[in-house]
Parts: sequence; C-alpha cells; structure tokens
Amino acid sequence: MGDKEEFDEGEIEYTSYAGEHHLPLIMSLVDQELSEPYSIFTYRYFVYLWPQLCFLAFHKGKCIGTVVCKMGEHRQTYRGYIAMLVVIKPYRGRGLATELVTRSIKVMMESGCEEVALEAEVSNKGALALYGRLGFIRAKRLHHYYLNGMDAFRLKLLFPRPHVPQMVYEEEPQPEHEIYPRPRD
Repeated sequence: MGDKEEFDEGEIEYTSYAGEHHLPLIMSLVDQELSEPYSIFTYRYFVYLWPQLCFLAFHKGKCIGTVVCKMGEHRQTYRGYIAMLVVIKPYRGRGLATELVTRSIKVMMESGCEEVALEAEVSNKGALALYGRLGFIRAKRLHHYYLNGMDAFRLKLLFPRPHVPQMVYEEEPQPEHEIYPRPRD
C-alpha cells in the first residue's frame, strides 16, 4: 500500500458536524496532526456555536479529515475564521483539504462574511500552497505565534463586495455651478 491510500473520489463522504459523536473524531485528528494542543472546551466552542462551519471527510467509515471554523464581528467587518484543518497523511494531495475548506468558505460567504482569515506556520509549505491556490494572501507575519516558538503567517481571503448602483433622482434640483459636481450614470 505504501504511505498513500488508494481510493476513488466517489468513496469519500463529506458531512457537516452532526453532534457529540463527531467530537472525538475531530479531537483525535487534530491532536495527532497539529502542533497546538487544544482543550475539549476549545473544540466545543467551535462545534457548538458554528456546527454548520465544521465538516468531516470519511473513507469507508474512517474519519480522515476535518475543518473547524467560526464567524463573527471583527473590526467593523463580518469575518470567517478557519481554526483547524487536518487531512491525515495517507490521504493528502488528492483535494480533500481543498474540498473541506471550500465547503466552509461557501457557508461563510452565504452567511455574509466579507473575508476569511487563518494562521499557518511559516514552515507548513503544504498549507501555504493550498491556501494560496484558494486565493488567500499573506497579510502579516506573526513572530513566535505558536507554543513551539514557530512564526505564523496570517492569511486572508477577501470576498469581492457587491456593486451597489447609486440612485440618481432626476427631480433633484441641480445648481448651475457646483464646486464638486456629482457623477451621473
């Protein structure tokens, strides 16, 4: 078998967080793959408040990937945030992480988020490449961000703002000589 798992795309099942029975699966994946330790309270904060932003990937009944997110007000904007993303090693490089993130971003966009942010270790080439392909930009470098002393990049994905046409009312009287004339459509 080697270190890569063989599977057909159709064998992967994606599901939204559906309750307490999913929590140990998420915790196990994150604890084994990510450098930061999280308490059960951290997991519950995300999955109880934003279950619609948490997705899991399964192959033949085994949980092989997850994404955990939130959204809320942040400095006069409504922002989505990707807290955790994991796909176990034998399944990497086949688009599962992209699918998990894309599903959560779609919900964030439909919910009115103007941007999505996350942090990734500067040494995590796979994550940086993945998010780069999805359109994220490196907004800033955070020195000694992680408990292991590693730096992180804050990555952001900005959604295009919908164009709101300006209404011009013809019945509005216009002075003959305006200092700053208004543009007309």
